[in-house]
Amino acid sequence: MANLKELRGRIKSVASIAQITGAMEMVASMKLRKVQAKAQSFAPYTDEIRQMIQRIAGKVASEGDVPLFQARPVATVGILLISSDRGLCGSYNSNLFLALRKKLDELEAAGKKVRFWCYGRKGYAWLTRRGYEVERFFVEPPLDKADFDAAKLVAEELVSAFSSADVDEVRLFSTRFQSMVKFVPTDAPFLPIRTIAVGDDAAGEHYELDFLIEPDAATVFNHLLPRYLETVCFDAMLQALTSEHASRRMAMKGATDAAGRMQKDLKKIYNRARQESITKELLDIVGGASAVS
Repeated sequence: MANLKELRGRIKSVASIAQITGAMEMVASMKLRKVQAKAQSFAPYTDEIRQMIQRIAGKVASEGDVPLFQARPVATVGILLISSDRGLCGSYNSNLFLALRKKLDELEAAGKKVRFWCYGRKGYAWLTRRGYEVERFFVEPPLDKADFDAAKLVAEELVSAFSSADVDEVRLFSTRFQSMVKFVPTDAPFLPIRTIAVGDDAAGEHYELDFLIEPDAATVFNHLLPRYLETVCFDAMLQALTSEHASRRMAMKGATDAAGRMQKDLKKIYNRARQESITKELLDIVGGASAVS
């Protein structure tokens, strides 16, 4: 058993750790509320621009008029990985990397090449440690300060890689926020766009247009698509950041609770050791007095 001085030092250290993790929990909670409100307010904008594109899609002659819809044989897959810049967020990054690892094994088994774009230092470090080359690592602004301009830069980079045939398919690997205790790693297709039908395939959607389109539907459609892809990127970044703060809040709460339990157990051990020391000293005094008498 440790002596009393060591136990006092351990109790003090655990109390200091509990204060730090408690403060980090409070900071994560405040950031979570702010980012969650931002993500919720952005969702209607994403839905509206998607509906606008769906209404115009029926007026586009065919997929040949919209290059971002054209599917081709997939030899190279581009992946945008959105992770955190900092640690201490529980299993947030490890769950995301586990899902990515499974996808990479699947692609490598099919003989496909993979190219990476990365947002978040943890994801970049994970890829480079395993020998993967990252085409571009987005450093500025950091994810917790990223705005729509940052999402626009990311979307333009991915669209350029797809349009120049550097990659045949682009996917987004990020984490979707579902609740305060549930955030799911998500593998979402990005390019070519398959979730919106165009031409004859969109005829069954029955979207009625009550306005004229100048110069033509395909031109307007091709101008709207980059804006839509930018909103998809920004939405993924907001969802990932919300999930990160929620995971960090849970991790820090768990650490604070664990430190409290540890401190309580150490105090019990300290009190027991202190009582044993007092009892031993009393026995020594009584024994010495008996010997003198």
